[in-house]
Amino acid sequence: MIKDMFDFGAMPSLERVVQFTQQRHRVLSDNIANLSTPYFEPRDLNPKSFQATLRDAVDERRHSANPGSGPLELRDTRELRFERHGMATHPRPSRQGVMFHDHNNRDLERTMQSLAENTLAHNTAIEVLRSEFSIMLTAIRERV
Repeated sequence: MIKDMFDFGAMPSLERVVQFTQQRHRVLSDNIANLSTPYFEPRDLNPKSFQATLRDAVDERRHSANPGSGPLELRDTRELRFERHGMATHPRPSRQGVMFHDHNNRDLERTMQSLAENTLAHNTAIEVLRSEFSIMLTAIRERV
């Protein structure tokens, strides 16, 4: 019964968004840390691929016997393997930027932009989750 409270509405989707943005943040931070490492190949997780997978899972859940409730069934991709309480990632080389003489195709500005966009998506999902929990807490307390 309590488990069903967390598999209702937007919570499963928001949980997956937070997991994805957390994993992508690690990859992007690793790129920044190795910015001047010779032969380092920057990697990234494709947010559009994740969004398409999430959209398909939400659509599938909407057309199920109990629309809007139950866990999301996300299909694995080349970069992401979805587990019950998390995800495993296999970041792909980004192959963007200019190749330097040390065979590193770094692009700090693009990496920082990706990191800022990812942080914004992460913080937004956290705030919406916080709002969902606040509504749930109000209902449990039976006060308005």
